[in-house]
Amino acid sequence: MYLGLKDAARMFNVTEGVIERWIHERNLPSIMMNRQHRFERSDLIEWAASTGTRVAPDLAAPWNGSSRKPGLAEALEAGGVRHGVKCSDRDSAIAAAVGLLDLPKGVDRGFLHDMIIAREAVGSTGIGGGIAIPHPNRPIVLDVNRPSMTICFLDRPVDFKASDGIPVGILFLLISPTVQTHLHLLSRLAFAIRDEAFSGALARRAGGEEIMELIRKTEAAFPSGAS
Repeated sequence: MYLGLKDAARMFNVTEGVIERWIHERNLPSIMMNRQHRFERSDLIEWAASTGTRVAPDLAAPWNGSSRKPGLAEALEAGGVRHGVKCSDRDSAIAAAVGLLDLPKGVDRGFLHDMIIAREAVGSTGIGGGIAIPHPNRPIVLDVNRPSMTICFLDRPVDFKASDGIPVGILFLLISPTVQTHLHLLSRLAFAIRDEAFSGALARRAGGEEIMELIRKTEAAFPSGAS
């Protein structure tokens, strides 16, 4: 379901006029429907991550399910941290990362890879600062029992055509059982990577245990209602 102008303004805690200005001046993604701006929630979350625009996770992706909310630490425990992922360019980096994912039997990794590459042709998933969150045009939703997040530290930075021009050396891949779970985790990740301690640990390629501990601390500091 598309969001309206008022929804987007509430999500970023700004006025509708600011949202309209961001559309024209900061390339906030929107589409015109019946002469009114409409927004995809996933597009807004990605934009917030790439521009460093603060948004409370649960305002970005409110949780309406009856089940317990999944956390980033829980997802990272399932996906893990991988160092020294070998690659020579963007496509080989994505291929290597997809190859490392712990996926159920029967999942077509080649198709998943092709969908992610197709998304890069539309626009880079590099969010700046040497980080990318590669994914298909729609959230990665697969037949899995629980969500997972895999962090891949590449053995060399590669050109992702990110807006800041910095080559990417770190990939985040999210695998989720539902669209709502994907958006929930993506919004939390967009918030977490702006945390100074966590981003610093990523920059120096800290070990998995340290990154896990910092993820837990970052989540504990999320705005009220986001836990």
